[in-house]
Amino acid sequence: MLLAALYCLLWSFQTSAGHFPRACASSKNLMEKECCPPWEGDGSPCGQLSGRGSCQDINLSKAPPGPQFPFTGVDDRESWPSVFYNRTCQCFDNFMGFNCGNCKFGFRGPNCRERRLLVRRNIFDLSVPEKNKFLAYLTLAKHTTSPDYVIPTGTYGQMNNGSTPMFNDINVYDLFVWMHYYVSRDTLLGGSEIWKDIDFAHEAPGFLPWHRLFLLLWEQEIQKLTGDENFTIPYWDWRDADNCEICTDEYMGGRDPVNPNLLSPASFFSSWQIICSRLEEYNRRQVLCDGTSEGPLLRNPGNHDPARTPRLPSSADVEFCLSLTQYDSGAMDKAANFSFRNTLEGFASPLTGIADASQSSMHNALHIFMNGTMSQVQGSANDPIFLLHHAFVDSIFEQWLRRHHPLQEVYPEANAPIGHNRESYMVPFIPLYRNGDFFISSRDLGYDYSYLQDSDPDFFQDYIKPYLEQASRIWPWLVGAALVGSVLTAVLGGLTRRLCRRKRKQLPEEKEPLLMEKEDYHSLLYQSHL
Repeated sequence: MLLAALYCLLWSFQTSAGHFPRACASSKNLMEKECCPPWEGDGSPCGQLSGRGSCQDINLSKAPPGPQFPFTGVDDRESWPSVFYNRTCQCFDNFMGFNCGNCKFGFRGPNCRERRLLVRRNIFDLSVPEKNKFLAYLTLAKHTTSPDYVIPTGTYGQMNNGSTPMFNDINVYDLFVWMHYYVSRDTLLGGSEIWKDIDFAHEAPGFLPWHRLFLLLWEQEIQKLTGDENFTIPYWDWRDADNCEICTDEYMGGRDPVNPNLLSPASFFSSWQIICSRLEEYNRRQVLCDGTSEGPLLRNPGNHDPARTPRLPSSADVEFCLSLTQYDSGAMDKAANFSFRNTLEGFASPLTGIADASQSSMHNALHIFMNGTMSQVQGSANDPIFLLHHAFVDSIFEQWLRRHHPLQEVYPEANAPIGHNRESYMVPFIPLYRNGDFFISSRDLGYDYSYLQDSDPDFFQDYIKPYLEQASRIWPWLVGAALVGSVLTAVLGGLTRRLCRRKRKQLPEEKEPLLMEKEDYHSLLYQSHL
């Protein structure tokens, strides 16, 4: 019943986040290299008539990338998104979106002036109705075609430089699966040649900001799809876990009793079809994933290579990560030592901080442990556990930001692997976002984590102290007012007592009233209030 109700709600809301806006997928847009769709509120490009934004040239970063990618002009993702567009909507104030029709993260309201703070919660803290609603939202997203976004099924060159557009429809959930594939796919060099040592969202500084944005956009998509403005992604706290606690039919799907690589038929997700999982085939054919179904979701948690991943991360592992003061180091790739990012991502030991290519720990350990669809980078987002896992990884990133209070300049400005510099636009998002934009506290982006609210040492500093400081500025006035009030009360009280004694002397004892006159009562009451 809940799922049916959600389907009915769908037609009342528009979606807002993804890759190529449908409105910008024509040959005209591609050949003119402009993506400035009209905002439906006033019909003008980027809502310019309403002051929401304007169509402007893209300002690309000139900071040099690192040496890991030795080519230029062979990959559509280089200098994103200039191969496809060099003019997009630049939004003003708190407006956001490919046509400036939405609010920035952390704001809402018709003019995007109202701040809000949502809280992501542990999935085991959700009530049964809340948990079932989350599962229903996932299913709805999997069965709803994105009305605003399409995916390219060919490179810009295969589209004859835009004159022959190649795009497919895709459902809302798979849109994000496709984005995760596209950002991490290999470079197609032509013929049978490929370049594997490239990733615009992993193995470099942008790993944490990119996935932070990915989750925010996914969250926003579900909010708009369902009309549930308070929806947040739950997280799975996997510290010290011995097994996959969420791999049950009640939550993210148990094991099939016949084939342990499949999900239980009783699970919400047993009928799900995956996409973008056949990387070697795409490379051989020199094509992109086109969103075609490629079989069922696979998962066999715990039956992985124990030599590579002996155990799931512990609380001590997380604490060691948080103790590292450098966000990134050295070449800022998967060989970085004493790097918080590289250690949390799982390419460096959580015991020493030294890079170790033979081990997969921390974030990587969870992917390997699942031993299925989630264990392959490009297709891992097919498994909905991906969302819960990365929400918890993001919470550790948030803890590090709050503990060390880094300036934005701590995020590398130059010489990071391609696409990972501070001012580089993140692939493949349109509208455009820079890596450095998300190297800030989650509170500034409108969300928090329930377990961090309970234990955050900065909560007093950030939220209570400003009010006390404001009170301290007006404290002398408050003290003065209290003293004046005390003096007035004493004087008026003395006069009242004298008047009462004089009145009692004037009345014979037998005629003294049992109660005060009404006027005297109100007078005394007024004085007591003073």
